Amino acid sequence: MVAEPPEQEQAPGALLYYPDMSSTRLTTCGPWSHRPGGRLKHIWLFALALGAADAADDAAWAVPTFESLGMYHSRPIAGDSVKVHYRAAGSAEWREGHPLVYDQREKQYRGSLVNLKPDTVYEIQIESVTFQARTRSEVLPIGKTTFLEGGGTDQTIVIRDGGSENAWHLVTPAPKTKFISDVFNLSDHNIVVEAGYVILRGLELRNAGIHAVLIKEGVQNVVIEDSRITGWGRVGGARVWGVFSGSDSAVFAERDAGHLVIQRNLIEYPRGGANDWETGHPSGPQAISLIDSRGGNIIRYNTIRSTDDHGFNDGIGGGSNYSFKGSPNRDSDIYGNIVSHCWDDAIESEGANRNVRIWSNYIHHTFVHIATAATAMGPLYIFRNVFGESRISHQDPSGGMMIKTGMNYLTIDGERVSTGLGHRFIYHNTALQPKGGLDVFSSHELHNAVTRNNIFHARGRAYPQDRGAPPNDFKNDLTGGYLGGGFIRSMFLPSEGLEWFLAPTMNRIRWGRVEYKRNGRDFSITDPLVQVKNPALDTGVRIPGFNDEFTGAAPDIGAFENGTPPLRFGREMAPGFSRPPWEQY
Repeated sequence: MVAEPPEQEQAPGALLYYPDMSSTRLTTCGPWSHRPGGRLKHIWLFALALGAADAADDAAWAVPTFESLGMYHSRPIAGDSVKVHYRAAGSAEWREGHPLVYDQREKQYRGSLVNLKPDTVYEIQIESVTFQARTRSEVLPIGKTTFLEGGGTDQTIVIRDGGSENAWHLVTPAPKTKFISDVFNLSDHNIVVEAGYVILRGLELRNAGIHAVLIKEGVQNVVIEDSRITGWGRVGGARVWGVFSGSDSAVFAERDAGHLVIQRNLIEYPRGGANDWETGHPSGPQAISLIDSRGGNIIRYNTIRSTDDHGFNDGIGGGSNYSFKGSPNRDSDIYGNIVSHCWDDAIESEGANRNVRIWSNYIHHTFVHIATAATAMGPLYIFRNVFGESRISHQDPSGGMMIKTGMNYLTIDGERVSTGLGHRFIYHNTALQPKGGLDVFSSHELHNAVTRNNIFHARGRAYPQDRGAPPNDFKNDLTGGYLGGGFIRSMFLPSEGLEWFLAPTMNRIRWGRVEYKRNGRDFSITDPLVQVKNPALDTGVRIPGFNDEFTGAAPDIGAFENGTPPLRFGREMAPGFSRPPWEQY
């Protein structure tokens, strides 16, 4: 039978607080409004012991993922931001979190707690409101297992039998075998998922005609993990060549699907390839595409790679870009991924971006590292990512931009509405040079962006032109890039891995004529190379919730904090990683 998801189903674990009432499990979510200013009654519907009621003023609640909590506090404005404190239940010490920011359109404070532990109850205090919320468990209870017999198939598998919150349906190879689905471009899809609470684990999927995994419209709670996907899609190419079949994806989620977990997969080498910018906007295959998602998505520890001739349009993306939904929409995390060989955006997070968090990704061989046009609702957090090589085309190795911004206006019910008012918080990212991004930000209109503690050396423009209120806030980043490449590289300790810890000193030119006395001789050198203290060491500013674990006199600038474990990139660095069946048998 088909397991139809309930209307606007939400992932388990969120809790609601009402003054003078106990915390209550969130059971049902109402439709997300596209229209700002409609107050909370169009956002959440709660089932309470006393009956259904709309969220009241001073309501506070959290929406969980594995390692984050999206915080919501409904009340009249009491300043541009409010402080939040939290602690694991039973702990004595309260910790300060990142302040929540106010959205006048929703009469609501919003923000996120990050760097949390899975399946842990946290006590949260926002002003005078105290409540509890539990992060999601990484262990999902299995109710039914479908073993795919060893060998494989050349037919599309359609999954219509779903599970439930406490009894997921696992689809996986039979023990000690591997399973290969190779439809040889004669079927559009390897797997079609029409039911919720389904786990696809340890599969090898080859040669889908369009999308390897198609998640049907409205389906919620699907996990795709430990799988290899390759060879999917139609021939890509420029629209001016008459090619109109873009965005064929290894994983494609139709409109309103959501609460997806896509983790520890190897997604590589689509059949076709996107054009580069010398023939117009790239168009072609993608690794992961979500279309106007319901949100609640977790995309982590995937390795997404190809070659330039079979390059992606976007690595992780979807649509609709200038909207109040988009991809991944809301309450979502993208972290620990390696994303490369993209001719447009490596990670495209565009639309509402309401409590979306993007961190600890290694992004290289792309044009744009992270695209955020638009961020209609916010806040969006971009932190501790590493931005590698950026290029425009096969023939032009000069870089694009690290962060794409932008906005426009929509007419909704006769009202002209901006899609550019959501906050962006951009902290502790590292841009590598040489061959990195030419500009830090694109030249589009930008508001409510805050940067701190980033290594943003680039030969081009660091910050966009001021377009007026609401203002941006750019501080305490390392910028500039004249004679940049090799000098920027000298900031980091040599490593054979994907690690960029800071060296104690770095190379720099000392301009002018410098007198030396060496070995009894006096001489001068014009513009000599000298060693100077690394300006990123212990010079960061404190950001509650984002750099609490610094080890020196102050946080380091950039993605890596000396004296702490390295960031984890890609599937093989995922905690507890083990080889899946397609690599063992």
